[in-house]
Amino acid sequence: MDKIFDTIILEQEGPVAQITINRSDKLNALNTTVIEELGTAIFEHINAEVRVIVITGSGSKAFVAGADIAAMQSLSPEEALEFSRQGQSVFSALEKIPQIVIAKVRGFALGGGCELAMSCDLIIAGESSKFGQPEVNLGLIPGFGGTQRLAKRVGLPVALDILLTGKAKMLTAQQAFQLGLASRVVADEQLDNEVDEVIKAILASGPNAVAETKRLCRQSFEVSLDAGLSSEASTFATCFAGEEADEGISAFLEKRAPKF
Repeated sequence: MDKIFDTIILEQEGPVAQITINRSDKLNALNTTVIEELGTAIFEHINAEVRVIVITGSGSKAFVAGADIAAMQSLSPEEALEFSRQGQSVFSALEKIPQIVIAKVRGFALGGGCELAMSCDLIIAGESSKFGQPEVNLGLIPGFGGTQRLAKRVGLPVALDILLTGKAKMLTAQQAFQLGLASRVVADEQLDNEVDEVIKAILASGPNAVAETKRLCRQSFEVSLDAGLSSEASTFATCFAGEEADEGISAFLEKRAPKF
């Protein structure tokens, strides 16, 4: 059953949910309502059976072209702090939930849009997509994690080049892929099919194994190598206590598809 919101569309079918930022007349720009509804969808309306969440933007011009500048114009410092923390909280939640979150990017993914995409586990982009963090051109900085996630994605020198030169360093989809920002780039007309193929591959794998792989990879940025290896070994061992590994190994040896 789909839930009706004001600024997003949530569609769920079996183990897959899609959240569409639905402000095409504003190039899907983020405001307080969008972020609040995105959080509500994730925390309150995603069914327990969902294993993959796709986030995209309405129309063909933009995934999300940034934050809503007109709405930001009158913010006080206190309101700006709250807006930043609101976005950071929701975007960080995408990294922590067990579902695999895919950003399906068409058109512009700038400012808050690039930050939203980076909080997803995979970024699959159409070849006409553009990525960037142009906030310095407004006398601002990224407020939803851009100064932190971008450096981890592409390395400090490249991240600083993108962040400090703003519009002068807007990335094409191919450049984003080459730098490790985007996971895959395909022709625009193949984007939907490519995302479907990725979802199919994820759903064919063990649900617990997929969720634990996401958790461990995300955790690797926060802990030492030794601590990460210890967590990996413990989780690897735990897998052998469950039915999922029994089925996966048996299916492999019996040359059949596993039934997860």
